[in-house]
Amino acid sequence: MRTVLFLVQKEFLQIFRNKTMLILLLVMPVIQTLLLSFAANYEVKDLALAVVDQDHSPTSQQLAAKLGASAYFRINQVATTATADHLMADDRADLILEIPANFERNLVRDGQAPLLLEANAINATKAGLGMAYAGNIIHDFNLEFAEKWVPRLTLSPNPQITNPPINVTYSNWYNPRLDYKTFMVPGILGEIVALIICFLTALNIVREREIGTIEQLNVTPLKKWQFILGKLLPFWLLSLVMMTIGLTVGKLVFDIPMLGSLGLVFVYTAVFTPCMLGLGFLISNFSDSQQQAMFTAWFFLIIFILMCGLFTPVTSMPEWAQVLNRMNPIAYFVEFMRLVLLKGAGFEDIKTNFYTVLGYATAANALAVWTYRKRA
Repeated sequence: MRTVLFLVQKEFLQIFRNKTMLILLLVMPVIQTLLLSFAANYEVKDLALAVVDQDHSPTSQQLAAKLGASAYFRINQVATTATADHLMADDRADLILEIPANFERNLVRDGQAPLLLEANAINATKAGLGMAYAGNIIHDFNLEFAEKWVPRLTLSPNPQITNPPINVTYSNWYNPRLDYKTFMVPGILGEIVALIICFLTALNIVREREIGTIEQLNVTPLKKWQFILGKLLPFWLLSLVMMTIGLTVGKLVFDIPMLGSLGLVFVYTAVFTPCMLGLGFLISNFSDSQQQAMFTAWFFLIIFILMCGLFTPVTSMPEWAQVLNRMNPIAYFVEFMRLVLLKGAGFEDIKTNFYTVLGYATAANALAVWTYRKRA
């Protein structure tokens, strides 16, 4: 073990002498957390809504004003449908609301009146959310209108103009303010740690092979497990430092709730990081240059990141993709971070996740040791 400690000391000296690597380890996690947390946002606001009001009644104007009063829509009153269509074709309108003539009269007399709501569905997510926002606002407006006019129409009641028999109240658990950053930051922290650690492990070892310093170690009586352990331990310790920095930024900048045990977070990180370290070392065993190692690592990591559930729910993927995703270690880390930090999950809630990652870490490092060959 004394030999391993000497190797660890040598690795730390090498890391601290490399200013680029220090920036990647200590500065990049902060920058990436800040940038990705603000940029990776599926909240849709400031939608351009073109309103074609052919009724020009107080009711139609109130409806347009109610839509404009929300934080989601920017109202643009236009005179004709053709003008609105031109704005949408020119990508200056995201939705079109057409209020027909006699809208107020039909609503009062018949209890119902049609509206036409069109969305630019090139961006399906934006269109779907915009339609949902507008639908909810119109529904609230409809209830307010019914409450206002039903008492006045009691002499000739219309069964279609009635107060809703069921009142629904709701509450948002774990993220009551519906702040998208609260959802994204815990997952981004896990993704950043995995990304940087895997890249640096692969590039660090290949770099030594390129400049020839690794040959000096290969001719020594070092055992393979000692060499690999000495190489990986510094990055394993630094991953815990990166997680500490990330959690600090998440709390101070984004006020992320940390309902679960931070001790459990660090224990899980200590078990998860060897997965990525072993993968990085495995890639380096089959790479002859830093460029080759970088492209190989990126090939796997881009798949892991896109399928990990950070941006797209895993349950929305095809069944074959969900099965394939069981081999994605980053997916387990993202799920863990959200469960513990946002829901306050304990070990019993994540033990299957924990043991799966532990198994992957063991397999990845066993393969790294087995495939490593001394080249003297």
